[in-house]
Amino acid sequence: MPKQQNTRQKIIDAAIDLIAEKGYKGASVRKIAAKVGIRESAIYNHFKNKEEILKEIVEQIFTTPFETENLEERAKKGKSFLHQFAVAYKLVSFDKRMEKLFRVMIIELFQNRKLRESFLQEFHQKDIHQISKALFIMMQEGMIRSADPMFMAQEFISPLFYTRLHVSLLRIDAKSTSPIATQFEKHVDFFWESIAL
Repeated sequence: MPKQQNTRQKIIDAAIDLIAEKGYKGASVRKIAAKVGIRESAIYNHFKNKEEILKEIVEQIFTTPFETENLEERAKKGKSFLHQFAVAYKLVSFDKRMEKLFRVMIIELFQNRKLRESFLQEFHQKDIHQISKALFIMMQEGMIRSADPMFMAQEFISPLFYTRLHVSLLRIDAKSTSPIATQFEKHVDFFWESIAL
């Protein structure tokens, strides 16, 4: 990784740690620079301001680990498609770095209007919209009952999002996440039984 990119990522990592600990307002550019071990002015070689750092963090959160290529072909696998999506969601939920990012996002959603707008748009455009398309394909293939695919997608993703939040809440208090480790897969089984023909 080139030095410029490496420093940029160190700034993002430091900002994630500080925002998770002190909130967005408490994580000043000065504190971020001190944590990285660079001068405050050096941050401006990489980012215009603190909000741009937050924007980069949010983009990393919204990057879906689930491939969107060949959606039609993959959706025809029915339950297997939903299982793959849930497992990808699970991997992100239990990844310590992504869990920290998620925690930052949850904290800031209540305080930052631009972040709320981005979250709602991205959440719908990426995950819910993608699952909705896949469910519509499954309906056309006669695999599942006909219903509003957007509503069904929300019903599928909401428990996954809640379980991801549950993982974060347990980790904040250093509690075991083992009891909920299988929730993602169990959800797919339960959901599939309710929609399959």
